[in-house]
Amino acid sequence: MATTQLEKPNGGLGDLAMRTLKAMPRAWNRFWRTVALYMPKRLYARSLIIVIAPMILLQSVVAFVFMERHWQTVTQRLSQATIADIAAIIDMMETYPHDADYANIIRIAQDRMQLKVDLLPPDPLPPPGPKPFFSILDTALSSEITRQINRPFWIDTVGNSNIVEVRVQLEGKVLRVFVRRSQAYASNTHIFLIWMVGTSLVLLMIAIPFLRNQIRPILTLAEAAESFGKGRPMPRDFRPRGAEEVRRAGFAFIQMRERIERQIEQRTAMLTGVSHDLRTILTRFKLQLALAGGKSETKAALNQDIDDMQSMLEGYLSFARGEAAEDTGRFDLDAYFQKLGEEARLRKCKLSTALTGDPTVHVRPNAFARLMSNVIGNAFRYAKTVEVHADHGGGSLTVTIDDDGPGIAPNKREEVFKPFLRLDEARNLDATGTGLGLSIARDIARSHGGDISLEDSPLGGLRAVIQVPA
Repeated sequence: MATTQLEKPNGGLGDLAMRTLKAMPRAWNRFWRTVALYMPKRLYARSLIIVIAPMILLQSVVAFVFMERHWQTVTQRLSQATIADIAAIIDMMETYPHDADYANIIRIAQDRMQLKVDLLPPDPLPPPGPKPFFSILDTALSSEITRQINRPFWIDTVGNSNIVEVRVQLEGKVLRVFVRRSQAYASNTHIFLIWMVGTSLVLLMIAIPFLRNQIRPILTLAEAAESFGKGRPMPRDFRPRGAEEVRRAGFAFIQMRERIERQIEQRTAMLTGVSHDLRTILTRFKLQLALAGGKSETKAALNQDIDDMQSMLEGYLSFARGEAAEDTGRFDLDAYFQKLGEEARLRKCKLSTALTGDPTVHVRPNAFARLMSNVIGNAFRYAKTVEVHADHGGGSLTVTIDDDGPGIAPNKREEVFKPFLRLDEARNLDATGTGLGLSIARDIARSHGGDISLEDSPLGGLRAVIQVPA
C-alpha cells in the first residue's frame, strides 16, 4: 500500500511535466504568430530589419557595458580622488589651525591639486537644489563626501558649466571648493558614443542602397509573375538580374511562360483545325439534307442535330481558347448594366443593379463580358428576380449576383465548374447546353488572377461571387 501511495504523486508530477512540455511549443508558436502580425509584410522592410536590428542590439549592449563598467567606474574613481584632495585640505586646516587665513594651504591646493579654495562665513548652507534625472557625477560626489568627510555639504553639478562647486560645513567657517568638471567626471565619454553612432550611420548608408539593389530584381520578378498570372503582358524591360539564384528563378519563369503560351497556341491551333474540318462536314450534311427528299419532320430533326453539334463545337473551341490572347483594356460597368437591363426585359426577369466605386475597370473586355454573361445568363435562365452588385475599390472588383432560383446543392457547387459535366438537376445547363458555361467563366476569372465562388443567396436561390483584380 505504501508503494502505491508513493507512485501516484510521481505519476502526477510526470503528467504535469509532460503537459508543460507539450504546451511550450504551442505557446512559442502563438508568440511568433503575434510577432508576425506586427512585422512588415514586404521583403525590403524585413531585410532592413535584418540589417538594422542586430546593429542596434549590439550597440545597445556595448553602450550599456561601457556605461556600466567604464564610464561609471572612471567617474567614481575621479570623484574619489577629488574628494580625497578636499579631505586632505580639511585635515591640513584642522592640523594647523594657527594659520588664520590658511594662505599656504590655499596656495598648495591651487598649485598642486588644481582646486580653487575659499573660506566663507559660517552661514547656513544653501538649500539643496533640484537633482538631475540622470547624473553619475552627482551620485558619485555625494557618496564620496559622505564616506570620506562625513560633514554637512552642498554641491552644485547642475548646468552646462565646466566648474563644480562643493561646500562643506566646518567649525566656524564654510569651505568652498571649485573643481573643474573634468577632474571628477569622465567628460570625454560622449566621443565614444558619437563614433559608435556615426560609424553605424555610415554602414547603414552603404548597406541600404546595396540591399535595395539586391531586392529590386526580386520585386521585378514578382511583378512579372503577377502580371502573367492576371493575363497581362509582362513588362518589356524585364530580364533576369541580381544574384545567381534570382537570375536562375527569372530564367525559369521565362521558360515556364514560354512553355505555357506555346501549349495554349498549340491547343488552340489544333482545335481551330478540327473545328474547321468539322464545320465543312456539317455544312455538307446540311446541303445533302436540303437536296434529299423525305419527310420534313425527319429533315427538321436532322437539321436540329446539326445545329446542336455546331453550338457544341463553338463552345469547345471557346473553352480551349479562353480569350487568353486579348489585351487588357477599359470595361464600363455602367454601360454593361444597361445592356443587362434590356436582356432582363426580353427574358421577363426582374433585375436590380448597384455599383460602388469607379465604373471603369481594367480587364480583358471581351473575356470579362463573356464571364459576366455566362454567370448572369445562368441566373436569368432559372430565376425571376436577379440582383447584381459591383464593388470596385482597393485594386479589386467584386461582383455579387443573387437570384431566387432553385439553387445548387452545396455538395455540387464545385462540381458544376468541371468541364463537360452534366448534372441531371443542375441549373447550369439547359436543354442544348454543353456544360462549359461556368467552366469558361471560372477559367476567365482565374486568368485575370481572380476566382468565382457559389454561396446561398438571401433571395433563396444561388449567390455567385466574382472577384478579380482591377
